[in-house]
Amino acid sequence: MTHTYKLTGMTCGNCEAKVKSSLLLVPGVTEVEVSKEKQTATISMEKHIALSSFQNALDPKYILTADQHNEVAEQTKNWLVTYKPVLLIFAYITGITLLVEWMQGGFLWMRWMNHFMAAFFLVFSFFKLLNIKGFAESYSMYDIVAKQWKGWGYVYAFTELALGIAFLTGFNPIVTNAVTFVVMTVSIVGVLQSVLNKKKIKCACLGDVFNLPMSTITIIEDALMIGMSGFMLLAVL
Repeated sequence: MTHTYKLTGMTCGNCEAKVKSSLLLVPGVTEVEVSKEKQTATISMEKHIALSSFQNALDPKYILTADQHNEVAEQTKNWLVTYKPVLLIFAYITGITLLVEWMQGGFLWMRWMNHFMAAFFLVFSFFKLLNIKGFAESYSMYDIVAKQWKGWGYVYAFTELALGIAFLTGFNPIVTNAVTFVVMTVSIVGVLQSVLNKKKIKCACLGDVFNLPMSTITIIEDALMIGMSGFMLLAVL
């Protein structure tokens, strides 16, 4: 993709060369054209790059600006493309479980959450088991338990599978929800640490199949499971 930005602060040909060389050093940039006369910089990139990344690469006297509406729209589009797999999975699970409730002739929150949790763990464990070694390696990069014992990544994948089956079959709700609450609470600690420290690492929620960056989406995913399991646990106690 290619974007043209307004660039002020250039006064000579050397400025053009300096700006161009600086922008070309930004990861993901493939081509740069700079014009002192037009006061513009046209940048081609492999994928959308935030304006701040370009500005940080330049001398402070050069000011790069863009149409804010287009910038926000591009960032939104890029976010949707990045997280399309996990968003589709959540939409699929939500739609199917709501359809199951509709076919039952009435909506019961407890029953819906039970079906949602079953589908969630079965689907997410499936992606992890496609390449369990790759998942375990990615998971050990941020999970507090897997960092100490890499075998936990292998155990975790099968734990999700077991929880999915447990929710699906209605096995001992107290045990199932208690295990879910503990496992997901431990899991979210490493996620929170990575996101708050702004570590750019791969999220292992969909195993090694998709290259999803760690973000607030992962926090929401884990928090949702914690909230649902906690609610259902309190309901059956």
